Amino acid sequence: MSFEGFGPQALPFFKALAFHQTRKWFEENRGTYETAVKAPMCDLVEETSARLARAKIPIKGDRKSSLFRIHRDVRFSKNKDPYKTNAGVALTRSGSKNDPGVLYFHLSPEECFFAAGFHLPDPLELAKLRTAAARTPKAFKQMTAKLAVAGLKLSAEDALKRAPRGFENIDDPEIAAATRLKTFICLRPVAAAEIRTPALIDGFCAFAGDALPLLEWGWDALSDSR
Repeated sequence: MSFEGFGPQALPFFKALAFHQTRKWFEENRGTYETAVKAPMCDLVEETSARLARAKIPIKGDRKSSLFRIHRDVRFSKNKDPYKTNAGVALTRSGSKNDPGVLYFHLSPEECFFAAGFHLPDPLELAKLRTAAARTPKAFKQMTAKLAVAGLKLSAEDALKRAPRGFENIDDPEIAAATRLKTFICLRPVAAAEIRTPALIDGFCAFAGDALPLLEWGWDALSDSR
């Protein structure tokens, strides 16, 4: 089915779920989750994937593998609430959520946004991304300049206060800031009204094109065996 937008029950469902957080309530309201959240999210993924393929943007997903589960993993968490109060989808080059370089959509009552990039990469991948910025600063700055034209920038959330080991002697402020990043992502907020319309998919695909320079830069950095 084509994406028609999220219905008026989508965000209120998560607000109610945050209050109840019981299996009994969730099962009684599973129908709302399936029709107001999961089904349109699946349609969004598949139509986005088809549009990106036509645009020759190498990112894809499907309704089976791209959605994040609503059940929380509480094994190592102090918060034992069994359900997430948001929904998200991730599209990648392979279609697997675990593939580095993600196009993401986040749906919640608190905020809705598009995101792309390399979120909390493992230590080896993070080292390669930082090294790529330091070794080829011109390519890194060309990438960030393209993001800026589209109104995007790298998020500095959770960045280190000091330079990590091996990057202490970098004089260029932009490159020094890049080596302190723990995650290489950009984001674009989405208005609550936008999620209720088919135009959301236009915004998602446009964001994918705008964020592609970051993804391509990161994929090249991770493929570098030096």
